[in-house]
Amino acid sequence: MNLGSHAGFIVGAYAFTALVIGTLIVGALLDQRAQKRALASLQGETGERRS
Repeated sequence: MNLGSHAGFIVGAYAFTALVIGTLIVGALLDQRAQKRALASLQGETGERRS
């Protein structure tokens, strides 16, 4: 594969994009876990469980 004289820019742009998308995915997963814990805590306080 020949990317020409702009190879560094192209590879860097793809690497940066992969880093940003990976960070967004990890952040969403961490937030999901936190929200599940908060919801479980709230459900435990009221003693009720809704479906």
